[in-house]
Parts: sequence; structure tokens; C-alpha cells
Amino acid sequence: MDHKAVKGGQGRAKSGAAISGVVLGIGALVTTSLARPRPSSPAVARPDIHAEFIKYASGRDSITAYIAYPERRDAAPAVIVIHEVFGMSDFIKQTTERLAQQGFVALAPDLLTRRGGTPAKTDSAVALIRLLNADTITQDLNGAAAYLKSLKAVRGDRIGVIGFCWGGSQSFRYATNNPALRAFVVCYGAAPDTAAMRRIQAPGLGVYAENDARITANVPEAATALKAAGRDYRYTVYAGVGHGFLRQTDKPAVADTAWAAVMRFFRDNLETK
Repeated sequence: MDHKAVKGGQGRAKSGAAISGVVLGIGALVTTSLARPRPSSPAVARPDIHAEFIKYASGRDSITAYIAYPERRDAAPAVIVIHEVFGMSDFIKQTTERLAQQGFVALAPDLLTRRGGTPAKTDSAVALIRLLNADTITQDLNGAAAYLKSLKAVRGDRIGVIGFCWGGSQSFRYATNNPALRAFVVCYGAAPDTAAMRRIQAPGLGVYAENDARITANVPEAATALKAAGRDYRYTVYAGVGHGFLRQTDKPAVADTAWAAVMRFFRDNLETK
């Protein structure tokens, strides 16, 4: 699907499937359909990936995480996957596997580990997420980055981050706190304050939903602030979908288009640069 920029940094695809915003000079986005990942299990071994739960150090504690490796002969770039407000879930494990299928080592920390791990009940997970300390989250994400850098299978200078919902906001915030990141992706997450965004060094990609005004209405302002700071931030508002559309199945073609844009962005910024 081709997207073209118009006045104000936004454009609409001819099919009406997406609205694109561009900060700094950006070419057209070309997307291709990606197969949906198979359901994950606690340990997955397939011809294309290997996935399992591990623990990594964060201060004096250990954080549980789900890691997926691609099958490739050389060291791979890596992506930290930040879960939604629901904590660790099948969707997050599948996302980690999806990234591995595309050639990345992907690591998804359970940021509720210090609270006993993600509980079975969604309401309980949401309540625990609200108790997390921002500095501790940053520490645990730094621990994830350090763990990835310690792996011989990872190119330690090519690490990115992606987050969804609450995790999208955390991905945006983490980009303000880790200048070594090479790329960050925000999936329907809120932006940090303008002063914090000036600390961002990595290029970013935003994935937003048309029927999600609570988040999407604030995107142009954040994009303008990033542009004023000289930062590269591209975003797309996908038409006809709402918050959390990447985990939903009602409009798979729209989700596939968004996933393709994400994978292309990571390849461009982690593989080829």
C-alpha cells in the first residue's frame, strides 16, 4: 500500500486503510502481508525459531522474560517487547515469536515479576501495573538490554524496543532514557512530556488507531515536538480500527499492514544502518 504525505504531515491511503504522519523527510511506506504467528507454548522449538522463558538480572533481583531466537548463522539485532497493561500474555509471546520469525532476537520481560509475576486474572494484572514505579521499570528494561548485549547471538549495538497499550507508553518513555537504542516503536501508547522527548536519540515509529481518540488526538502535538527537536518520528493512524487492534482478529488485513510497517522499520534501522 502506498502512502503519500500531504500538508500537515498526514496522508490517506487510496484504499482508506490508513492515515500517515511523517516527521522529517520520509519516503512512501510499502507494506506486505505477514502470516499470523502460531500459538506459543512455554518452550517452542521449530525450524525457524526457538523460544523459552529465562531469567535475567536486574539489580539484586531476577526478572522473568520470554525470549525467541531466529534461525540464522550470524548474530542478530534484538528487540525488547513491552507488554500491555494486562502483563505477560499469549499475544506478547506470539509477538516475540513473530519478531524472531523475521530475523530478530526478541525478549519480552514480565514487568510484574517483582509483584509475583503476571496473575491469571486480568483485573489483578491491571491493578498491579498501576503500582509499578517508573524508575524500577527503566531499571528492568535496562537489565533486559544488558542481557541481550551479553548474548553472542545478538548484535549488542543494534537493539530496539516495541510496546503496546501501556507498553507503548513505556516504549516511548524508555526511548527518552536509553540513548543507545537504535529504534523504538509505539503501538497506541501515550507520549511523554516535551522536555523528556528532547532526550530521544533513536528514530521512532508510531502505530495508532482511528477509533482511539484518547490516544490518537494527541499524536500530532507529540510529532510536532519531536520534529522541533530534530527527531525522526513517523506515525500512521489506521482507519476503521480501535485501541489494541494488533491483538484483535476482526480486521486482520489492517493488522497485517501495520505489522509489515513495523518489521520494515526495524529492518531499516537495526539490520541495514
